Order: sequence, then structure tokens, then C-alpha cells
Amino acid sequence: MIVTRSPLRISLGGGGTDLPSYYSRYGGFLIAATINKHIYISLAETFNRKFLIKYSSYEETKQINSLKHPLFREILKKFNIKTPLIITSHADIPAGTGMGSSGAFAVTLIKALSTYKKSNLSTKKIAELASNIEINILKEPVGKQDQYTAAYGGFNSYEYNQSGKILVKKINISKSRIKQLEKNLIIFFTGYSRKSYKILKKQNDKTNKFDNAMIDNLHTIKNIGYESKRIIENGNLDDLGKIMHKHWLYKKERSPNMTNKIIDKYYNFALKNGALGGKLIGAGGGGFLMFYADNTKLLEKKFMKLGLKKLEFSFDSGGTEIVSNN
Repeated sequence: MIVTRSPLRISLGGGGTDLPSYYSRYGGFLIAATINKHIYISLAETFNRKFLIKYSSYEETKQINSLKHPLFREILKKFNIKTPLIITSHADIPAGTGMGSSGAFAVTLIKALSTYKKSNLSTKKIAELASNIEINILKEPVGKQDQYTAAYGGFNSYEYNQSGKILVKKINISKSRIKQLEKNLIIFFTGYSRKSYKILKKQNDKTNKFDNAMIDNLHTIKNIGYESKRIIENGNLDDLGKIMHKHWLYKKERSPNMTNKIIDKYYNFALKNGALGGKLIGAGGGGFLMFYADNTKLLEKKFMKLGLKKLEFSFDSGGTEIVSNN
């Protein structure tokens, strides 16, 4: 049995500029970090004559083309798998919560199948193949942040050139500053999972139509990415909270589906109780709210009264990897 896993991520600045509709014209930039929450894939040959695919649903089929799960179907087709397999997917955090689970899933499955086929794909090739399947084959209005962060892992900046080349650089951050970030960042589940399709499609469509407001918004978000990197490496970390607040204000302008009255209530409640800033992780619409505060324990106590659950996390430096290959 082969078992692989890839980490989920939190975006720390510049998210949204990784969509080809934007970076192919203007270049994109973001920073992100992976956390100790993962997507797992287990894979083994089966004596059954059918492919057995287990995720939140269950599928049995002799023909890969008949699979309903689009990523399972297209990735298995890409690897030209003929021998029936049993493949199981498991996640520490449910899909639709903004931490890049779809991209991480694609990367993890590719890692498992490339191991099975002994193709020895590089980290970059795994990330690019996952991106190509989601963007060009399935025509999803997504970027390349999730696939690359899951593949590489750790604290990185991702620069997207107009040519399509992606430059991945480790962020120069000490272990003590990582611990400080873990202390000052707090994440709560809003109770909402969501499909990011509508939000990202609207951004994609407006960018392709050269909508000035959308493009100016993304230019600002990209600059916030550069500034966030500077703060994390050398600045006063409290400034990260302040720039996260600015990021959230601009992010909300991109779509009316970005937030709702309840999420806005939670956000304003956090600001009144010590948070310097925050934002929804991912495309928006639901999932996890992340805040920066000097006293996260006080903020946690306040949010407990609202019934919101805190996500226990730490940063993780590992990318996609083989857990077992027996």
C-alpha cells in the first residue's frame, strides 16, 4: 500500500493574484504557509475487477471515464491506469473551507500515482500537473497557489511571471518569529463551508474583461503581498495584523458573496475584542476566519461565548510526501 499526504495552507498576503487571468498580464505575487493539517491518499491494487474510490462518497467502476469525481477521473486518466485500484482519500479539515483542499488533494493523488508508476516526478512537475488539470482540463476558475503550496510546503513566496514561470522562494523567517506568529494568529471555523466557484469565476470574468476596479483591486492585493513579506521577515509583526485588515477590506470589494452578515458580525466582534486585523482564509464566502491579536487567549474566550470553534494548528515545513510504500 502507498500512502501519501500534503499539507493545507493559509495565505498571508497577495492571494487572488495567482489566477492566470491576472498574472498572465500583470504578474502575480503572494506569500503562504502550510500548517499541520493534511490531505491523505492511500492506494493499493485490489483483487476486485473494479476501481474502488472512497472519499466523502463511494464509487465502483470498471471504466475511469465514468467516475463522477472530476479530479479522481482526470488524474487517473493522465496516468493511464489500467490495473484496478482501491484509493481512499481522507482530510484533517473538510473541503470548502478555504485552506486549499482541492489543490492539495490533486497534488497528493498525483504523488501517490507517480510513486505507483515509479515515474519520480519532481515537486515542480507535480504542482504544475495538478494546476494544469484543474485550470486547463477541468476549466476551473482557480489559481496555482494551492497546488504549489501543497507541493512545496513551508513559508514561501510565489512569484507568477507573465510567461507562466513560477518562482518559489523560502521566506527568511527565524524559528522564534514563527513561534510568535503561531502565538498571535488565531483561527476560528465560521460554521460555513462553501463553493468558491462563483467568487473566483466573477473575479476571472472581470479580469478577462479588463474591469478597471477588479484589476486595480488585485494590483493593491499584490502590493499587500510584498508588504506582508517584508513585515514577516523584518518588520513589527503587529503591522501584519493591520495589513491583514486592509487586505480584508479590499478582498470584500471583489464579490458580494465574499462575506455575509454573520461573518461581518464575527469580524467586527474580533476587532472590538483585541484583534488588530484578520480575514477569511481562501476565496471567501465561508470557511475559517483568521485573526492577528496580541492576546489570542482573551479573544478565544470571547469567541467561545459565540459558539465558534478554534482550530488548533502549528506551521509545518513539509510539502507533499510519501508516508508509506509497502
